[in-house]
Amino acid sequence: MDKETISRVAKVARLKLADEELEQYAADLEDILSAFSVLDEAPTLEEYDLGPVKVENVLREDVICRDSDPAELREVMSTRDEWVRGPRLS
Repeated sequence: MDKETISRVAKVARLKLADEELEQYAADLEDILSAFSVLDEAPTLEEYDLGPVKVENVLREDVICRDSDPAELREVMSTRDEWVRGPRLS
């Protein structure tokens, strides 16, 4: 990085840097940015599948069955005009 870019970054960050500090920060920022160059070599979404296990239709068919008789349940529960009354919500 050049000193002008470092000076602009320092100005935005409200830092006053000496010439030695500008050179030091230029070297440090260059090292940091070169570390991000590893991301350029990372596989893209087209090259790498994020879902390694193919998921196909895993849903089962529902089987309708009645465990108890609705008429027997209505006798035990509090009903009004064949409707089951539940607790008040408010």
